[in-house]
Amino acid sequence: MWQLALRTLKFRKTSFVATFLAMFLGAAIVIGCGGLMETGIRMAADPQRLAGAPVVVTGDQTYDSTALTERHRIDPALVGTVAKADGVRTAVGDVSVPATVLKDGKPLTGKSDSYGHGWAGARLTPYTLAVGGSPAAGGEVVLDSGLAERAGARPGSTVDIVVQGTTRRFRVSGIAEQHGGHNPHAAVFFTDDEARTLAGGRIDSIAVLPAPGKSDAAVADAVRSAVGDRAEVLSGEHRGLAELPGTLPSKRTVVILAAVFGSSVVLIVMFGVASTLGLSLQQRAREMALLRAVGSTPKQLRRMILSETAVLSVGSVLLALLPGWAIGRLLFGVLTSSGVVSSEIVYHAGWIPMAVGAIVTVLAAAGATRFAGRKAARTEPVAALAEATAGTRWFSVPRLLLALFFLANGIGLAIATATVMDDGPTLASTAGPASVLFCIGLALLAPGITRVMVALLRLPVRAFSGLSGQLALRNAATASVRMAGAVAPIVLLIGIATGTLYMQSTEDHVSRTSYDKNILADYVLDSTTGGFAPGVVEKVRATPGVAAASELVISRGFVDRPGGLADADLRGVSAEGVRQSLDLPVVAGSLTDLRGDTVALSDKKAREYGVKVGDRLPMHLGDGTAVHPTVVALYTDNPKQQYLTLPAAALAPHTGDGLPHQILVRTAPGSGAEAHDRLAALAARVPGTELDVSSSLAGRNNQIQQILVSANYTIVAMIVGYAAITVVNTLVSVTRKRSAEFGLQRLTGATRAQVIAMLTVEGVLIGVIATVLGTIASATTIVPYSLVKSDSYLPSGSIGIYLAIVGGSLLLVFGATLMPSWRGMRSPAVDTVKAA
Repeated sequence: MWQLALRTLKFRKTSFVATFLAMFLGAAIVIGCGGLMETGIRMAADPQRLAGAPVVVTGDQTYDSTALTERHRIDPALVGTVAKADGVRTAVGDVSVPATVLKDGKPLTGKSDSYGHGWAGARLTPYTLAVGGSPAAGGEVVLDSGLAERAGARPGSTVDIVVQGTTRRFRVSGIAEQHGGHNPHAAVFFTDDEARTLAGGRIDSIAVLPAPGKSDAAVADAVRSAVGDRAEVLSGEHRGLAELPGTLPSKRTVVILAAVFGSSVVLIVMFGVASTLGLSLQQRAREMALLRAVGSTPKQLRRMILSETAVLSVGSVLLALLPGWAIGRLLFGVLTSSGVVSSEIVYHAGWIPMAVGAIVTVLAAAGATRFAGRKAARTEPVAALAEATAGTRWFSVPRLLLALFFLANGIGLAIATATVMDDGPTLASTAGPASVLFCIGLALLAPGITRVMVALLRLPVRAFSGLSGQLALRNAATASVRMAGAVAPIVLLIGIATGTLYMQSTEDHVSRTSYDKNILADYVLDSTTGGFAPGVVEKVRATPGVAAASELVISRGFVDRPGGLADADLRGVSAEGVRQSLDLPVVAGSLTDLRGDTVALSDKKAREYGVKVGDRLPMHLGDGTAVHPTVVALYTDNPKQQYLTLPAAALAPHTGDGLPHQILVRTAPGSGAEAHDRLAALAARVPGTELDVSSSLAGRNNQIQQILVSANYTIVAMIVGYAAITVVNTLVSVTRKRSAEFGLQRLTGATRAQVIAMLTVEGVLIGVIATVLGTIASATTIVPYSLVKSDSYLPSGSIGIYLAIVGGSLLLVFGATLMPSWRGMRSPAVDTVKAA
């Protein structure tokens, strides 16, 4: 059978190209999603500034197995504990605080591009003194060589540096050069005591240098025993995470993204491979019948088909390994460029995603062989004399049960999305796959559905297309299985593309409009130097024409409730200006009481957490700090902006930079351009401050909320591209198979134009049927998602999206049928019939 299978592949190259291509592309996409999944699970980063330390001790960046969004700093006393551990030569406490050098009152670096550290940490990169000496007393600093060159500084000169929101003058004691090029940020080195004071008395990490002759692994184990549960010990490729606080939440994002799209891709690939292989076997019905006529048993034919499939699947998987890695790397590049994960995270794609891609492709091929090959192997010998009847029977109980399984699961996910899921980042995990499952269910029943819809379209087609339409209708009625094979992949294409793109457009619209309505301020002041000092907001309030001003701090934390942790968006505000800056209609208590250890939340959230005004709400802030603020106000719930409100002075110290980065400004009625000019003048006097209209906040929030947009579109493009290739493969294969039919029509008097006209009508029928079914399938994603997001059955977004999808699908249909047919009819009709 192996020899027969290989000879079949050799002499039927064209019929196997589509199957091979479907397997190859499917395996590559699955391998790419697998690489993304492995990267998210491992979540490792190469060290940068701490590259010289083989072991790093840092704060545990999780609470109750949930990733923290802000840096969890540790007690400086742990430095002594770590230094006493067996095998430790040196333990260096390290801190990083925003420190921006000014020249002529302007920052030399952009936002988050310059940090201050203790001089002891310079040895870890390493930095070495090129000129001058180390900082010996408070008020002295060492600048890295690049920063010193831009500032025009040298030992003995003075520079202005913004730290903790305040401009201070320092004497430059020396210039340091970086070796190894690990640290991408500008570095300012203070004395160790001053750096620790600027960091609030705590430290970020402890760099551990092993004693000579001690292995890194042994020292890491000794340090873990010494620190216990007071800190986390990192080694190897995980050391870099100590320099990337807030990175771990992206692990969940990447894993969910890879899982949702990976599962959809697996289903689509299995369907694409199965349908392509099944179509290939249907077109070989006469060949199978002839083999049965010369004595082949069904078992032998199944073995031959399985052997052919094995050769194709193994070959396609081997060739897909490298492209699969490249696809995964491309997806990861999109995530890093859009800010979903830090660019310092290491991309991993080992043997596991390779194996998964191989197994999925082989299983898809084996499944297609099991169902399609079984029927082909049972072909009766007499069927060779009745080719016209081959492949007309499609219905079977297993096929019906499988179709009902996919349809029921698609509907089930749609219902779960509308009734169970909350508006949040996991909403798409049930809404997205619903249309994929429903599409596959419709595709399995496509022959029967196509027959019914052709009957419904009979009268309008006859009325508008004449003789060509009658021929097309007759072909559709007598070859519904063949037409269904063309309809099915287009249904998949339209359903998935429409559902996913309108999900994204709805998310964009809701996020943008809801945030814009929540902001009442007219202007926003932004700090690019690490945040505003407490006195700045008072200066803003004192500016003529300003009615109110409120600091704004954005973070995430957790509410401790009996059922477990609940994620919570947090906003830090100023009690004096919050009512004029944010739309928070109070229903109980007062927002002016937001001072000290207090919190305000929506009435809906209060009922959910079981608290009222005067109660204490157990919480953990973004850095893991446990707090029990008193509820001082309840306001009307906004389903799209369900954040908890705390005093900015209480929330800011538990964020990365420790200061508010924005100030919301509400101007007095009639103040007009004068208020803007005064605010601009104030911004010019505070280094690193930018003035913008408040609507820019909505755009930035939308950017944060939609940070996965580019990744979504990239992955959807791959899925749609794969579906499009399946469409082209199917249609071209079907069209080439009908070359003898077209030749006979021409021999009986039909012209090339008449044959093309018939095919055009068939293409319209295919397009109409596929569009209707694809639209129905997409509704299982769009309708429940829109209901949860905007309380509307219709999605937000331009009708042009839908028209572009349908138009592109029709172009594929006509391009894959008319062009091959036109080229095939350039040969004499007699030769075409003989060749068949």
